[in-house]
Amino acid sequence: MWIAVRALAVVAGLMLSGAPAAATPNAALPVSYNFLDGARSELANPGGSLPGTNDFSCRPGREHPQPVILVHGAGGGRQTNWATLAPVLVNAGYCVYALTYGALGPVWPASALGGLGDKRSSAWEIKRFADKVLAATGARRVDLVGHSLGTEIPTYWLKYFGGRDKVAAYVSLAPFWDQGPDSGDARNATIARFQKLLGIPGPVPDAGCDGCVNPPRGGDFNRAVRTPSPYLPGIGYTNIVTRFDEIVVPYTAGLLAGPPGTDVRNIVVQNGCAADHSDHMSITSNRRSAALVLAALDPAHPPKVPCVPVAPVTGG
Repeated sequence: MWIAVRALAVVAGLMLSGAPAAATPNAALPVSYNFLDGARSELANPGGSLPGTNDFSCRPGREHPQPVILVHGAGGGRQTNWATLAPVLVNAGYCVYALTYGALGPVWPASALGGLGDKRSSAWEIKRFADKVLAATGARRVDLVGHSLGTEIPTYWLKYFGGRDKVAAYVSLAPFWDQGPDSGDARNATIARFQKLLGIPGPVPDAGCDGCVNPPRGGDFNRAVRTPSPYLPGIGYTNIVTRFDEIVVPYTAGLLAGPPGTDVRNIVVQNGCAADHSDHMSITSNRRSAALVLAALDPAHPPKVPCVPVAPVTGG
C-alpha cells in the first residue's frame, strides 16, 4: 500500500521529461485527471497544499454548508492523493481541506508520506484537524471524502473520539470494510515504536475529550472500527469501488450494507460503464469518480455521471 512512494518515484522521472498535465479549460482552477500529478505538486511545492485547499478564511455558502475534508490513503498526503478531487470540489463551491496524518517523520520528504503511523494516533490527528476546520468555518458538521486507509481511520474518530455528530456525508473511495486486519496494522505498529525511539511524540493525549468513549476491550483497531458496524446513524455513507482494485481484494470488501437506521449506498464504477478500468489509485482521479463524489455530497443536485475511458494508475 505504499502508493505515494511509488507515485513520487514515477513522477520524478516524468518531471525530468517535462510531461504535461491535462487540465479542463475555463475552470476556476485547472483540474488534472492524472493521479501522478498529485506527486508532481508535492515535488514542486514541498510540504505545501494544493491550490484552493486549506484556506481557513473560507466560509461555506448556503448551497454547500459543510466544508469537505479529504483523507488520503497509506503512503499518501494532502497533495499527492488529491490532484483531481481537490480542484473539482473547490470549483464546485466547497471549502476544501486536506491534511497529512500519520506521517513517516516531521521533515520533508518523510513528512509527505502519511498514513504510516499508529492508527489510533492518526485518528486523533484527524479529530484535531476537523475541530480546527469547524472552528474556523463556523460550520456544525463536515463532509468527509476518504481513500483506502483514509476510509477507515476517520471512523475511529467518529466512534471513539467524539466525532459522531460532526459529520454529515462520508464518501469512501476503495474502502475495505469487510476485511480483517491487513499488513498495515503490523507495519504501523512497528513504525510507531520506531518513532517513539526517535523521540517523535504521538498526538494522542493522556486525557480524554468531550464525547470520547472507550473502544471494546481486547479488540484491535480493525475490530474497534467494524464492531458492530463501521456505520453510524445520522451520516450519509457512499462507498465507491472498482472491480480492478489490486489492493483491496476482493473489491467487494468495500461493499458493506448498513444495519437498520443507517444510510449506506454502494457503487461499483463499472456498473453501466465498461470503459472504466480504474484501479486502487486512479479511482480518485477521473471524471466519472469525480461526478459520483459530487453526487454523494449533494444528492439533491447530482451532476451527470459520464462514462469515459479510465486507465489504471493515471486515470482519465
